[in-house]
Amino acid sequence: MTQRVQIEYCTQCSWLPRAAWLAQELLTTFETELTELSLKPGTGGVFVVRVNDEVVWDRREQGFPEPTAVKRLVRDRVAPGRSLGHSDKRL
Repeated sequence: MTQRVQIEYCTQCSWLPRAAWLAQELLTTFETELTELSLKPGTGGVFVVRVNDEVVWDRREQGFPEPTAVKRLVRDRVAPGRSLGHSDKRL
């Protein structure tokens, strides 16, 4: 099964480093589960994370994500039941 993540980021806001960092975190965590991770340049303040075309995080509604929050959302879609170790611990 294809498991795709897309991070759309605003080029006008220079959010490529933030998007690349999040992409690295996801690829490191889900190196065997993801078949594709793409960075999509956008404009207008966009920062959206999609898993298999489903929006799981939108900066306009939720602010900038912490990597652990996005990891949980991605895990729930691509590897349900998998432990994320310390990332699963709630504060």
